[in-house]
Amino acid sequence: MSHSDQNKTHGKDKFISALNWIMDHSKIVMPLVLVFCVLLTIIVAVNANHKKALEKEEQQAAMALASGEGEASGEEGDKVPAPALEKNAYPELNQLICSYYDAQASGDMETITSLNTYLNEIETIRVQELSKYIDSYSVMDVYTKPGMEENTYVAYVCSEVKFTDADQALPGMQTYYIGLNDAGEYFINDGTYDDVIWNYIKEATLQDDVVDLNNKITVEYNERLTQDEELNEFIAYLKEKINKDVGEILAAAEVPEETEAETAAESEEETPAESGQTQNVIRTVRATDVVNIRKSDSEEADKIDKAQVGQEFTLVEERGNGWSEVEYNGSSAYIKSDYLEVVSEETVDAVVADNGQQSEDTQPEPSTASSGSGNGGKVKVKESVKIRKSASTDAEALGTAYEGDELELVMKQADGWTKVKYNGQTAFVKSDYVE
Repeated sequence: MSHSDQNKTHGKDKFISALNWIMDHSKIVMPLVLVFCVLLTIIVAVNANHKKALEKEEQQAAMALASGEGEASGEEGDKVPAPALEKNAYPELNQLICSYYDAQASGDMETITSLNTYLNEIETIRVQELSKYIDSYSVMDVYTKPGMEENTYVAYVCSEVKFTDADQALPGMQTYYIGLNDAGEYFINDGTYDDVIWNYIKEATLQDDVVDLNNKITVEYNERLTQDEELNEFIAYLKEKINKDVGEILAAAEVPEETEAETAAESEEETPAESGQTQNVIRTVRATDVVNIRKSDSEEADKIDKAQVGQEFTLVEERGNGWSEVEYNGSSAYIKSDYLEVVSEETVDAVVADNGQQSEDTQPEPSTASSGSGNGGKVKVKESVKIRKSASTDAEALGTAYEGDELELVMKQADGWTKVKYNGQTAFVKSDYVE
């Protein structure tokens, strides 16, 4: 017999022996086999159910992502969906924005208030005053992300504004929340939404593609101002001028009507200007986005803290370089002006000393001049002119006065220069440009 045949015979004998042992001990072996089979069946069933549950969760997640569902409820784990920005994807939204911006340029308040459901008194006056300096808006692109509900959108409007007194247009970006009214028409909801929508807008605005877009516009804005000194000076002047005009209009609106007798009596009394009293406007600003608070007006300056959306500050000064000085924890700090909006203005009386500084108990002394002519009062600017530190065209420029501005006159000199008061200090302008 061959070696392979011997192995087969030996294996067969082992199998028969094992079978005989199982038969002899069937009372012990069979229950064990039964228990093993039951356990195996349970394990298989549990794994199958777990697999089905995972597949169901994956399907639900995919459906939610595809339909753009999600809310910024503020609870841990809830996230605003991050669909990509769409550019000019909805013609009806572009038409709405174009109509709104054209109305802003022309000062058409009827159209503005019909398209924007929220404009407080301050913003209404600001739009009216600003329209006097705007020639037109151009390069209008509307980027959108879906809003919290159907037919609502977070819109980021990128435009360029051309001012009447500037040669070059200036880029900018504005955020709006747009929805449908009961008549099926789109409108701009610019502030009446609740905290849930505020959080939703904030989360959407912090997404990478929106941050990149905002950074791009900010860089272009700063480059234009850096390259064009006159445009930079005009923007600084315009911000100060608009804030001043808004404050004066609000102050005038708060004065009650007077009788002729009261007016005549008051005309005989000393006026605020004669008594050295002037009016200051205290402005409160609010952060429109999460933004750094820095020690000085530079992106390289040390960070003090982060301003949150809706956080309010007292405005000290809005500077021409795109930064605003604010009061923070008892000292001065700086925030990018693009991330702040004025929410209230309060006019208060102050006494001004002859050095231009506020004082509670000093009175201004009459201006005197050793040469030239002039007895105080004001001069009106006939044409845009540089305001300089001394009576020379080579002297440092302190700013620019524009047609129609009034400057406090110190004296008109014989050398062709006029000495004036400007921002609390003595300055000079060419006499040919004032009257």
